[in-house]
Amino acid sequence: MGDYPRWRASNVKEALKTRRVVVISGARQVGKTTLAKQVSNKNSIFRPLDVNAIYESAVNDPTGFVKNDYGTMVIDEVQKVKKLITEIKYVVDNNNRPGQYLLTGSANINSLPEVSESMAGRIKNIRLRPLTQGEILRKKPTFLKRAFVMNFPKQITGYDKKAIFDLAFRGGFPEAVQLKSQKKRKDWHIDYITVLLKNDLKDVANITRRNALKDLLDILVSWSGKFMDISPISSSLGLSRPTVVLYINALEALFLFDRVAPWIKTDYDRVGRSHKHYACDTGLMTSILGWKQDDIMLDVDRSGKLMETFVYQELAAQIDLESSYSLYQYRDREKREIDFLVEREDGALIGIEVKASHSVSSGDFAHQKWFRENIIKNKKPYIGIVLYSGEQILSFGEKLLAVPIATLWTE
Repeated sequence: MGDYPRWRASNVKEALKTRRVVVISGARQVGKTTLAKQVSNKNSIFRPLDVNAIYESAVNDPTGFVKNDYGTMVIDEVQKVKKLITEIKYVVDNNNRPGQYLLTGSANINSLPEVSESMAGRIKNIRLRPLTQGEILRKKPTFLKRAFVMNFPKQITGYDKKAIFDLAFRGGFPEAVQLKSQKKRKDWHIDYITVLLKNDLKDVANITRRNALKDLLDILVSWSGKFMDISPISSSLGLSRPTVVLYINALEALFLFDRVAPWIKTDYDRVGRSHKHYACDTGLMTSILGWKQDDIMLDVDRSGKLMETFVYQELAAQIDLESSYSLYQYRDREKREIDFLVEREDGALIGIEVKASHSVSSGDFAHQKWFRENIIKNKKPYIGIVLYSGEQILSFGEKLLAVPIATLWTE
């Protein structure tokens, strides 16, 4: 598993040169511990809180536990002893040496109810997602730079719809990726969720209805790529709306789901303001839903949902790498939608629509054309892209391109 070169390694190394505390956060089993070991050196102290003796030491003497006169102290799964965050804050408030602590966490420490002290200015959070196809294939992340200058290879072969769905069903958890059969991967994913809900939820929230939470998880996975309406979920589960919100926040704190914010930088008063939700991994998603690949190939709704979620995971990992990019989505009350909008720090925009099919028509660009003409109005550069499961780069007008989905992981 350590053989995969993680794109985030350079971000972690750079952050340790300037920040007192660096946190590698992400879902369990995405490779946080492996990455922390890869970026550590001979002066690093490694303290995994999954080891009982080390955990007991942290609980009984948190002040002594975090004492660190030189080098980098790596504390693995820091959310298990939340008192350590307060002790670390005290240490770094009195010592501005960079690279004092490298923490890993399978829960978003900013969401932990016990962590009330601000670490602003002292800490750098770095999200580690499941493996991307680029990391598995040892390719560099070039899609965004290529997209903004419209410089793609003319043709990419070997990735038709079935081949892409093979990758989506595999997912990106390093251990699952190495399993040889889909059945073994499904078993791994189901065991993963079972253990996570049993053992890790207590780190982020007080959950009293665990069966309802499991049902909610199934619903959220089935709605990946959709705009969520909490009211019918609340009714079907027999939970109050505040409880449903609490449970959703807990699942997000464990990095099982992400939200994509709406692009609202416009005076158009009919723009939507709802977030979209996405599952963290398509392999996990298909296993929870019990999907079989042959069944969804011709199912427009399910294949579209799976492909959009897969593209989100690949795209989000590349956007994480540079602060100059931000990810949004667009929807207005007239039902005009753009799956993803990538905004560069200079205001330039790329609109991205996702299609599971191997063909594209001019109608697939209709919402992007409207957006460019009525919202952007030539005030900033705009490039419209439709990602599809074909092989060729096709032009559909000025700065409107149909692009193979495989460009997300090919150099």
